[in-house]
Amino acid sequence: QVQLVESGGGLVQPGESLRLTCAASGFTLDYYAIGWFRQAPGKEREGVSCISSEDGTTYYADSVKGRFTISRDNAKNTVYLQMNSLKPEDTAVYSCAAVLFGASCPRNGMDYWGKGTLVTVSS
Repeated sequence: QVQLVESGGGLVQPGESLRLTCAASGFTLDYYAIGWFRQAPGKEREGVSCISSEDGTTYYADSVKGRFTISRDNAKNTVYLQMNSLKPEDTAVYSCAAVLFGASCPRNGMDYWGKGTLVTVSS
């Protein structure tokens, strides 16, 4: 069964860090681009970061550049999102998604989605 499972969310204070994990089962991530998306209450889902399948090129939304880092460990079939200097506006449900042979991570073109993990940034 193909599955993406996110973990690592939680409640943190502004300025703190979290590392999200996206673990794949039922398929290998080697040939997939992986994207992290988030959806805050009352807002549309937005792309946060993406790592391509071919050469590991990374992309970040302007709102998280310099604070978030995406990385992949193909041996563990896992992708990470390191989130530093978190802000209240980062509060959202974060989901990972995969697209085969992806050079990018189109929100409406991903093949598989996880169910998400909640990140809450509040003092």
